Amino acid sequence: MPRVFLTWLFRLCGGMFTIAILFVAVAEAHESRPAYLQITETAPSQFDLLWRTPMRGSMPLPVVLELPKGVRNMREPLIQTLSDSRLERRWIDAGPEGLAGKRIGFPGLELTITEVIVKVALLDGRNWMTVARSSQPWVAMDETQGWPAVVLDFLRQGIKHMLSGPDHLLFVFGLLLLVRSPWMLVKTITAFTVAHSITLAAATLGYVRPPVPPIEAAIAMSILFLGVEVVRAFRGETSFAIRHPWVVAFAFGLLHGFGFASVMSAAGLPSADLPLALVSFNIGVELGQLAFVAVILLLVYSIRSLGIVWPRPAMYVPIYVVGVLGAYWTIERVVTMVTST
Repeated sequence: MPRVFLTWLFRLCGGMFTIAILFVAVAEAHESRPAYLQITETAPSQFDLLWRTPMRGSMPLPVVLELPKGVRNMREPLIQTLSDSRLERRWIDAGPEGLAGKRIGFPGLELTITEVIVKVALLDGRNWMTVARSSQPWVAMDETQGWPAVVLDFLRQGIKHMLSGPDHLLFVFGLLLLVRSPWMLVKTITAFTVAHSITLAAATLGYVRPPVPPIEAAIAMSILFLGVEVVRAFRGETSFAIRHPWVVAFAFGLLHGFGFASVMSAAGLPSADLPLALVSFNIGVELGQLAFVAVILLLVYSIRSLGIVWPRPAMYVPIYVVGVLGAYWTIERVVTMVTST
C-alpha cells in the first residue's frame, strides 16, 4: 500500500509540476523580445520617431511610449501591424528647448521582463544607444554610450534572452535528457551552438529573412520531436536521433538561430553597430546556455551524490514537461500562423 500511494503521489506531483511549468512558460514565451525606439533629429527640435513593440500573440506588448510635456505631433502618426511587431511612425516638434535633458518614459515596461532599445541620431552628428529596463522604465536624452556600453548591453541581452526563453531552454533540456555520454553531450551542445550561430549571423546581417511565424512554429515542433525521442530512449528503443543526437541538434539549431535573430532584428541597429552587437549578443547566448547546462548537471550530480533514488513514475516528469509544452506551443503557433494569414 505505501508503494502504491507513493507512486500515485509522484504522478500527481509530476502532473501539477508540468501544469505549473506550462502556465509559466506560456506567459513568458514571447515577452523577452525587446521593444525599439529610433529617434532621428531632422531639423532643430524636430524629430522622426520609429516605435516598434513586439507582438505577444495577436496583441502588442503592453508598453507605451510617453514623450515629455510640450511635445506635439506635426502630423498624424502612421501605425502598421506586422506578424511579429507593431510599428508606429511619428513626426514631432519638441519646442524651443528640444529634447535635451528630458526623459522619455515607457509606462508598462516595469511589469514585463523585456527591455527597450533606444537609438538616437542628432543633427550635430552625435549618435548613441541606450537601454530602458523594467527597473528604470525611462531614458534621458543626455545619456551617451560608447562601444563598451554596446558590448555590455547586448551581452546582457543575449544572456537574458537565453535564460528567459523557455522554448530554447526546453530544447537544450531535451538534449540533456536524450544524450547518455559526456563526450556525446559535448558534441551535441557544440553542434547546437555552431548551428544557431550561423543562422543568427545570417539573419542579423540580412542574408536571409525567413518569416517569423513559421520559424516559431518549427521551433515548437523541434521540442515536440525531441520529447518523442526522449520517450523512446527512456523505453530502451533506438532511432537515428538517439544514435546521433548531435546531427539533430545541428539541424534544429539552425531554426533556433533564426529565433535568436528576432531580438537583433527588433533592435534595428545601423550597419556600423551590427558586428559588435552581434558578437556580444551571441556570446551572451552561449554564456546563458552554458549556465543552464551547468545548473542541470550540477543538480543531477547532487542528487546522485546524496544517494536519492526516484521512483520510476517520477522520472517521467521532465519528459512530460518537454512533450506537453512542445505539443502546446506547436498547436498554438500553427493556429496563430494560419489565422493571421
